[in-house]
Amino acid sequence: MKEKICMIVFVLILGSTWTTALVVVDKYTRPYIEKYQAEKLRKSVLGAFGISYEGQDIEAVFSENVDVIEKGDKTIYRTKSGAIAFNITGSGSQGPISGVMALESDLKTIKGITIVSHVETPGLGDRVLEKKKLDTFKGKKIVPQLEVIVAGTAEKENEVQGITGATLTSKAFEKLINTESKEYISLVSEGE
Repeated sequence: MKEKICMIVFVLILGSTWTTALVVVDKYTRPYIEKYQAEKLRKSVLGAFGISYEGQDIEAVFSENVDVIEKGDKTIYRTKSGAIAFNITGSGSQGPISGVMALESDLKTIKGITIVSHVETPGLGDRVLEKKKLDTFKGKKIVPQLEVIVAGTAEKENEVQGITGATLTSKAFEKLINTESKEYISLVSEGE
């Protein structure tokens, strides 16, 4: 019986020690993690707008070029020229895709897209989300809706050539862009 009590006391002391250590580490690292995440988001917004920040203070470049507008639980980023950017988050073929999409001031033309995170299949599905492929979305119209054309050549101003073998990711990304852009455009239009 005495051994069982000693074992229980030992486990309680060990558990309490590790719990305290984890709380202290969390409290110490949380500000650094939050700062990193905020900087990563600012870089993504600036990248979607096509605003260069290399070798400069990210916070300064961001505050000089971008206004942040809160609409309920949604955040809209606006440049002095009237272009907007917003977070896009939704399902890919393998899991969530998260990024930032910018539209020209006409609210119809894609200015740029950056991806913050995804879990698509490396080497195939994730090719849809690479910068080189995302650059093909620039200048494309989202009105009436963006279309990813899997076979053939994208000729219309709202068509983007898909990647053979990554059809599910391409279609999921198309749906994500169309859904999120409609929602944010209606939010922006309400305020005008």
